[in-house]
Amino acid sequence: MGVFFSESPVFAAVNIVEVFLRCDIVGQVITVGLMVFSLVAWTVMFGKHFELKKLRALNHAFESHLRDERALLDLPESYRNKRSIPYADVFADALEGYWRAAAIGKEKGDDNIRAKLEHAENAIQRALARQTLRYESSMIFLASIVSGAPFLGLLGTVWGVMEAFSAVAQQQTAGIQQIAPGISAALLTTIAGLVVAIPSVFGYNILLASTRRLITEMENYASSLADRLELESK
Repeated sequence: MGVFFSESPVFAAVNIVEVFLRCDIVGQVITVGLMVFSLVAWTVMFGKHFELKKLRALNHAFESHLRDERALLDLPESYRNKRSIPYADVFADALEGYWRAAAIGKEKGDDNIRAKLEHAENAIQRALARQTLRYESSMIFLASIVSGAPFLGLLGTVWGVMEAFSAVAQQQTAGIQQIAPGISAALLTTIAGLVVAIPSVFGYNILLASTRRLITEMENYASSLADRLELESK
């Protein structure tokens, strides 16, 4: 005994190109714009990931070198010329602030240790703020893509649906064959918006966590640096 099927089920695949071509100029512009945003978002996410990873490795290497030094105040000038490393930039500003206050105090005949330490701490705070901005660069742009892409997709969908019903009204017919092509074309922009936003939101959250970790590590390093300068000044 056998089982025979008179018809085989046919699953129609959605042809994205055909759907895109059915969109009007507004929908096509929004869809292409969202695809460009997607490429930019992926570029920013990968670039930021590797940048943060590199900076963290450089920071730890520099901190390890400082840990091996017995006196920070007498280190050679080469330690202050590595401004591309965040920890080195904080260190350079701290020492420059310290010795600048020392030079002013020497001119006035007043070697005030507290004044030197205060200048060093102020320089550290300025360097921390500068490096924090460096860590957070490009994050605002990525957050804008995350929040804006779905709304652009929704705008394209609403516009496409409005155009589809307008065309039906002109033909004075409301069959599924007249409405379906326009609706499917309208929904393409929503799909494009989600394709951009979903990976971007995961990437943004991962990068935000990495950025906060690096900022916390840098604040701990700055606190340790200020303590060592105070101990060496006594």
